[in-house]
Amino acid sequence: MLLTCSHCGAQMPEISAFCPGCGMGVATAAAATVVASAGVRDRIFGAFAYFTFVPAVVFLRLDRYKRNRFVRFHSWQSIFLTLAAAVIGVSFWLLLSVLAWLPRVGPLLSLLGATLALLAGMILWVVMMVKALQGEAFQLPLLGRLAEKQVTPL
Repeated sequence: MLLTCSHCGAQMPEISAFCPGCGMGVATAAAATVVASAGVRDRIFGAFAYFTFVPAVVFLRLDRYKRNRFVRFHSWQSIFLTLAAAVIGVSFWLLLSVLAWLPRVGPLLSLLGATLALLAGMILWVVMMVKALQGEAFQLPLLGRLAEKQVTPL
């Protein structure tokens, strides 16, 4: 059975992971089609959900966004991302604290690790906001699936 790519219209086998015409992932193409109808206002609120978890919680509580799949998805993913960042941050802080006890090299490795972790977190934060502003439901590997389960009605 052949499928049609929603991005470029090329024919591809059902078992394809990527479109042979444009190279877009099949799962990404399906998610992009679902959210393609997100308006500019929804995109802004979806990106705003990533500032901290507070706007995300507020958006989930407001009646206006309880049925808005795009804003709810980004709000849930933002909440899960904040929780994961807190857990990873505490464990990384403990690891760097132990590493700092190494003579001579320890403080340097600790500072380098903290700087790289902070930079990676900032880049991820900016990417998630940009993806939301572009109207994409970009799913992080584990957290995106959890957010999708919260958005999808049972």
